[in-house]
Amino acid sequence: METLKLGKITSAAGIRGEVRIYPYVEDLRAFEEIASVRVGGQEYQLQSSRGHKGMVIVKLGGVEDRNAAERLRGLELCLCDADDWHLPEDTYLIRDLIGLSVCTRDGASVGTVTDVIQNPGHDLYEICDEEGVKFLLPAVKEFVLDIDLTDGRITVELIEGMKG
Repeated sequence: METLKLGKITSAAGIRGEVRIYPYVEDLRAFEEIASVRVGGQEYQLQSSRGHKGMVIVKLGGVEDRNAAERLRGLELCLCDADDWHLPEDTYLIRDLIGLSVCTRDGASVGTVTDVIQNPGHDLYEICDEEGVKFLLPAVKEFVLDIDLTDGRITVELIEGMKG
């Protein structure tokens, strides 16, 4: 049984006990599939979730006001049994993307994913090439053709001027 970190509580959201989460998952819709989470060693029912400006606002059962929500600030939201959770199609955990090799359709090496920057429109993959030069690749289907976690590779289509 693996514990999977889903995100970090950054603050209370409103006065009804909701908390704002900095997500560690790429697709915020993944939170919709979760029934319960562990925060600070205690289990909570996840009553609702919604995306807001790249963050996730969640309502945890038993957290009824802003003061209770503020006490959770800085703690990580974890899924206790990751074996029972399935991500929506074309959704990946950031931790699974970092370190993947990146190559073009014809197999030419582009570099390695070193970070994923989350933005409201779409994520950006930070890629470091063999010379140590970093560039950002929009994580959209026009550029990211395939992600193969089994082979540890992302196949991309680059356009002129995209890479340094």
